[in-house]
Amino acid sequence: MPVKKYNPITPGTRFRVGNTFSEVTTDKPEKSLTTSIKKTGGRNHDGKMTMRNRGGGHKKRYRVIDFKRNKEGIPGTVKTIEYDPNRTAFIALIVYADGEKRYILAPDGLKAGDKIMSGKNATPDTGNSLYMSDIPLGAVIHAIELEPGRGASLARSAGTYGQLMGREGKYAIVKLPSGEVRRILLTCKATIGSTSNPDHGLQVLGKAGRKRWLGRRPRVRGVAMNPVDHPMGGGEGRASGGHPQSRTGVMAKGQKTRNVKKYSSKLIISKRKSKSKK
Repeated sequence: MPVKKYNPITPGTRFRVGNTFSEVTTDKPEKSLTTSIKKTGGRNHDGKMTMRNRGGGHKKRYRVIDFKRNKEGIPGTVKTIEYDPNRTAFIALIVYADGEKRYILAPDGLKAGDKIMSGKNATPDTGNSLYMSDIPLGAVIHAIELEPGRGASLARSAGTYGQLMGREGKYAIVKLPSGEVRRILLTCKATIGSTSNPDHGLQVLGKAGRKRWLGRRPRVRGVAMNPVDHPMGGGEGRASGGHPQSRTGVMAKGQKTRNVKKYSSKLIISKRKSKSKK
């Protein structure tokens, strides 16, 4: 999925890098698979702001995605590849042999007219959903389940994928996009291939207004605030903010936040790679 640069005919397009959407085949969603979506603006049931920097944004409808891929043994045909305002990856409209329509996460390289299938009889081709026990070792996978039948939880955003490294008893060993290597039950499903729109991260919005269209309000740095507003605020001139921390005092850049007693810790073989420069 290539990106395009814009001629600087306005200040907002001078640095803008946009998506060409060359894979997308239609701009009209399947009406029977859309529903309304409620916006909270970052407020809770009392109307109190519990999440800052949220609010506004363009009106949109939610596309109901089939994350479970539980329609097994029935072939489906890709009718369209569509943009989904609720996620970074594209989605594909599937028409099954019995006439039912469903949306799935579109794998990279899937085109209109391609055939897909899920279940035990499916072949390990792009877009097919298989159990971990049936996926070839070394295969690139996405939309990975953590619990059997619950639906895809991992590797769902644009351009992400995991890799099946091996099998160990009743578990599959999967390397995740973060670099973490963990065990996942062989009865869980995953889809062959990587997710679509891999160049999503290369986009440059170009102006603050585009961020507002996405439902994000301006974010103020802690060091630019007063001491009463943030632990890193205050000081004369451009004084440093001290220890990096959140507004509520939670240390950043190194402090571990994972619960050591979390049940899934025993399934993790190696932790995700650190972002710190050493």
